[in-house]
Amino acid sequence: MTTSTTSESSAAVPLVDLQALVSAVRRRRRFWFATGLLGLLAGAAVAILMPAPPTAVAKVLVAHQEDQPNDPGTLIRTDVALLQTTRIADKALQSLHSPVKPEDFMKDYSGIGLTNNLLQITVTGDSDAQAQARAKALADAFVADHVKRIKDAANAEAKALLDQRDRMQGELAQVNKAIGDGSPQSGPNASADLESLFARRAELTSRITDFSQRAADARIGTPQLVSGTQIVDTPSAVDDSLPKAAATNAAVGLVLGLFLGLAVAAVGSVVADRPVLRRDIAANLGASVLTELPGRRGRLWRRRRIRAARERLTTSLARTARGSAEPVSLLELGCARGTSVIALDLARALAADGPVAVVDGLPGSQLAKHRPRPGDPSVVSGERAAELPHQERRIGVGSVAPGTAWTDLRYLGTRTVLVVRAGHGSAAWLHTVARQLADQRIAVIGVVLIDPDPRDRTDGTLWDGLNTALRGQNERLARQGGGGTSPGVHAVGEERPRTERLPMWAARVPDSDQEAR
Repeated sequence: MTTSTTSESSAAVPLVDLQALVSAVRRRRRFWFATGLLGLLAGAAVAILMPAPPTAVAKVLVAHQEDQPNDPGTLIRTDVALLQTTRIADKALQSLHSPVKPEDFMKDYSGIGLTNNLLQITVTGDSDAQAQARAKALADAFVADHVKRIKDAANAEAKALLDQRDRMQGELAQVNKAIGDGSPQSGPNASADLESLFARRAELTSRITDFSQRAADARIGTPQLVSGTQIVDTPSAVDDSLPKAAATNAAVGLVLGLFLGLAVAAVGSVVADRPVLRRDIAANLGASVLTELPGRRGRLWRRRRIRAARERLTTSLARTARGSAEPVSLLELGCARGTSVIALDLARALAADGPVAVVDGLPGSQLAKHRPRPGDPSVVSGERAAELPHQERRIGVGSVAPGTAWTDLRYLGTRTVLVVRAGHGSAAWLHTVARQLADQRIAVIGVVLIDPDPRDRTDGTLWDGLNTALRGQNERLARQGGGGTSPGVHAVGEERPRTERLPMWAARVPDSDQEAR
């Protein structure tokens, strides 16, 4: 039954948890806010430091012989491509008497088809006057080239039709000669041949007339196309507003910066695999979340709530410490300062029951070096912990960050509360912490979550976990075992509790609709 539950739970875990991903990206909002601001400033700086050159715009109406109402824009795209040729550029430069190479000039202008017959030409220059002159020369060169191509096509078509007419006229002359030569003859055969010649002459005459008409129509249609191709909007300088350009570039930079920042934050969150939600942290550590505290000083209207949460946490920890026959420790991961404050508050609360000492096991003995205030409990380093009297209550403060001496944690306390900053440790490291504490036979009372996601609505309680379902049994097992065995680790031959702790991957619970604090 456990195997089926484990397989179902592992199969239900998605490849990418969108809720955790959104929460992790939201926690990195400073990063993508910064990238967005950087993009905004970069866009505005580009507009100011690299202003757009003087620009002129001209519009040309282009008439095509193959114009169709359903044309998808192929003809005007062909005109745009022809505009970007050295032939047009060379003609425009010749009219300007400019020594610039056509290849270089082509980089300073562009064309775009506004409709199927309207072409817009945009040209840049060193000044507005030069840009307008270049636009005028380009428009004239394009119109002249387009008209020349139309006339050449019409003349070629008319010439082909007239050549065909002349060939048929020669054939008609031969037919007429044959009719004249065969008129004196008589007889049935002569009459039939003469009749076929007359029919052939009529056919040739009709075709000659048709080719003549078509040639005339080809030439008649050319003036309409020539007159229809013209400059409809004379070149004019484009008024570039620096504030408008700066605002546009800044908006584009802001969007690009935000997109890049969000993409980097999302990819980094997936790659780093740092749990943020209470549900994931509790499942990876194998212990329930007791409470959560903000990582930074809150706003003025939230300080009272933060102070009340700290007082509740201190009261709960003091009650646990008074009822424990073993020393209690606080082990931090990514929040050494906050753990020190919690330890001092706990020591002050227990000072009413008797002498209390805080054993500083943090790297560098940071807590032992601070300047105590009047009435604060004594703080000693880990090296001097052996000098304390046995009747004095001890509260150990240590770290489970990478580089921790795991064998020293047991001397701080065999029961511990993990103080973890959300999103600080990876899932692999949280597994390592849980495994190392189990190997050292240190019972985990629970987890205090620092700097949680305020929009996290997941449940941080392991309802099927031994540390939550059998908290009273933890203490009972500790007393029976003389402080030597953790609920998660059992000696050989020792009877295991009836409720076994499920595997780590089966400890996940569904999200709750209400916030679990």
